[in-house]
Amino acid sequence: MTESGNAPTPRRASRAVSAPAKPAAAKAASPAKPAAAKPARTARPGMQAAVPAPEPAHRHPNLGKPPIDMTAGFPAAAESLRRDRSTIAAEALVTAVAADPELQLRFDDAGLRQLLHDAEVLIDRLAMCVAANDPRPMAEYAEWIDPIFRRRGVSLWDVVALCEGIRETAKPQLGGDEAAAMGRALDAAVEVLRKNGRLGGDGHKRNALLKWLYRGV
Repeated sequence: MTESGNAPTPRRASRAVSAPAKPAAAKAASPAKPAAAKPARTARPGMQAAVPAPEPAHRHPNLGKPPIDMTAGFPAAAESLRRDRSTIAAEALVTAVAADPELQLRFDDAGLRQLLHDAEVLIDRLAMCVAANDPRPMAEYAEWIDPIFRRRGVSLWDVVALCEGIRETAKPQLGGDEAAAMGRALDAAVEVLRKNGRLGGDGHKRNALLKWLYRGV
């Protein structure tokens, strides 16, 4: 009598022979392989080496730097500018109108009063520069006010005229070093204003010939 074909067949023995395990003491005694030192990366020919980013010039407290010292310059002269800013602003506006009589024709009474207020704000900012003996606050302010004056339709060259009027009016009230600090701050602001005044969108008077040639452009 034959056995049934459904009978289970014995499993085949594995052909792979397991290697004997190393004893733990032998593993511990084996010396560790030294880590291979990675070769230093060199710049490819024709490629510039990485240069660290330049440090920002401004001293913002959020960057871990102290703010500008408002006692490092001439705080007494700065206080006198703040105290007399209304008088200085009025005389500066008169000086600007005398240098450019058309300025008075470009603005109505409300516009002239606004320019007078603008001159007072400029003097406040100028006082910060004199107190710290640092022209940066005035230059930064000149960068900020560009969109504001463009929206009002005021040319930045008129703001330059105000700065020159402030210089002529306030200089006799200051000493030599104080006037030099004020001059550096005004020069920095005027440089920014003249640069931005050359850009499109400023309200300064155009050359009649160029305006006719480039009409509709």
